[in-house]
Amino acid sequence: MISRAERTLFSDWLWTVDRWLLGALALLMVCGLVFGMAGSPPVAERLHLSTFYFVHKQAEFLIPAIMVLVVTSFMSPRHVRRAALLIFAVGMALVICALLFGTEVKGARRWIFGVQPSEFVKPAFVVLAAWAFSEGARRRDMPANMLAILILPATVVPLIMEPDFGQTMLISLVWGAMFFMAGLHWFWVAGIGGAGASSVLLAYKFVPHVRARILKFIEPQSAGGGVSDTFQVDTARDSFIAGGWFGKGPGEGTLKRILPDSHTDFIFAVTGEEFGVIVCIALVSLFAFIVLRGLSNAAKNEDPFCRFAAAGLTMLFGIQSCINLAVNLHLMPAKGMTLPFISYGGSSLISLALGMGFLIAVTRRRPRTEVLMDAALDPSIARA
Repeated sequence: MISRAERTLFSDWLWTVDRWLLGALALLMVCGLVFGMAGSPPVAERLHLSTFYFVHKQAEFLIPAIMVLVVTSFMSPRHVRRAALLIFAVGMALVICALLFGTEVKGARRWIFGVQPSEFVKPAFVVLAAWAFSEGARRRDMPANMLAILILPATVVPLIMEPDFGQTMLISLVWGAMFFMAGLHWFWVAGIGGAGASSVLLAYKFVPHVRARILKFIEPQSAGGGVSDTFQVDTARDSFIAGGWFGKGPGEGTLKRILPDSHTDFIFAVTGEEFGVIVCIALVSLFAFIVLRGLSNAAKNEDPFCRFAAAGLTMLFGIQSCINLAVNLHLMPAKGMTLPFISYGGSSLISLALGMGFLIAVTRRRPRTEVLMDAALDPSIARA
């Protein structure tokens, strides 16, 4: 056991980090490997790969993901802001490159150099928005709130052009929650809420892909494509029914063999069939614990930037989880959103680790002298 009196970089980190949150994230990563062993073999076999190909790849992706999480958790809030600015600039440049030169997959250009850059834009966007909102709260004479408003269209417009409406919706919801937290006038809240609703209506009216998904969700048989249009969500729902309370047992599921995305978007349904509803409830409880712990740490934080960033990053994690779970339970149209640390995917896994690393960094218990030193080194804080 490391003594509190021992003053090293690692000991300072160990005694100031939220170990409950860190332990919950580690448990979630282990669950991802276990559930991946259940959901990925049929997909690998259909692609003529080795049985546990995706499990091995997920384990390989976990190594850099853990490194990213740990390294970023050592950062000070000042370094978190700088890292987020750099990642956001590079990520948006890659998003534009993907639009121009990326490979088209399922009608969208989201990938370039084997990476989905929009995944890395999300946590960086939240940190920068938190920075702008916190500066706006500190100094009313600065145009920080306007910058916080302008950063949203600058981010989502390229994502809409890909098109990637799932990530656009996720970023917009988190930004809207942070906007509400900033305590801005209700006129702006109502105006931006109306703009969001109008955007959904316009997407339904003029984007066939969005209209088709909404119609499939509301009236599957009248959507124009028959039963196959809702094949995945219907199969996912049948998986929960087949699994019952206690499941069929690891490796005994059958519906996963006909579920195309059983290792990514619909891995929660495979978990329901093989491990049962009780394990699904335990998994949801783990997600809920992480979200509540993050929001609790944000509420107790005295620094405005850390409070906004912690709340935003927690909501990013929580809303993405809720969207995936809702799609699996047929409570909303399919969005192509991964379940954090459970679904297969390298870009998603590493970007989630980046976001959680930022979260742990801004919620570390910091002595007041360190906060003052950080303020002295950052002119924008020192002026406040």
